[in-house]
Amino acid sequence: MAKLSTTELLDAFKEMTLLELSDFVKQFEETFEVTAAAPVAVAAAPAAGGGGGAAEEAAEQDEFDVILEAAGDKKIQVIKEVRGLTSLGLKEAKDLVDGAPKPVLEKVAKDAAEKAKAALEGAGATVTVK
Repeated sequence: MAKLSTTELLDAFKEMTLLELSDFVKQFEETFEVTAAAPVAVAAAPAAGGGGGAAEEAAEQDEFDVILEAAGDKKIQVIKEVRGLTSLGLKEAKDLVDGAPKPVLEKVAKDAAEKAKAALEGAGATVTVK
């Protein structure tokens, strides 16, 4: 079977009805064991659910924010750690540390958040992970 180009695939999809396209998506998901659902819709559903959904969302959280609460006594070391964790320049990192509480990293994996927290606390900062 000849390999179809992206343009050829799109032309074939344009000729399909919505029902045919829906069936195709279902078969595609089953064959490759994936879902075409948007991750935003999944995140929005527990928030709309009310109080019970908040506990579920916390249990399934996979993105974390590392927030610098205070720099502590070793401000220069904290600035160095912030620069190492981010792509910020010296002035931007200093402004972030001076303006604490501020997020250092946003929407990172749990292990990356824990490493960043350990590094910042090792430099003397007060950090929370949300």
